[in-house]
Amino acid sequence: MALTVRVIAPDKTVWDSEAEEVILPSTTGQLGILAGHAPLLTALDIGVMRVRADKEWVPIALMGGFAEVDSNEVIILVNGAERGDAIDLAKAQAAYQEAETHLSEVDTEDKSATIQARQSLKRARAKLQAAGGLK
Repeated sequence: MALTVRVIAPDKTVWDSEAEEVILPSTTGQLGILAGHAPLLTALDIGVMRVRADKEWVPIALMGGFAEVDSNEVIILVNGAERGDAIDLAKAQAAYQEAETHLSEVDTEDKSATIQARQSLKRARAKLQAAGGLK
């Protein structure tokens, strides 16, 4: 028995296929979903989702959102998403380095700028991980 998995971003459907297993970056930690999973609604953090289809793992960078699991169907609504195989590794590494540098240069007294810099770093890290640049 397989799961039907859909990853839907505002501008495109990133994944719409069957899978054996899904690992989601929920706001409380990694969450594994297999066929027969109990109904669930969860918030997703910025991070890497992994989908196992045809015995291959496919990483997808998620930019936060929600996931619903019901009757072997996983629907993931996200603010943004990108498959790891569609991410340019060199650009992802450069963006990660830039985000790290920016965070180190932010005035810690400016809470808003610090939060924005940390979020930028999380997004850059997710893309780099999905592209295979970080473990």
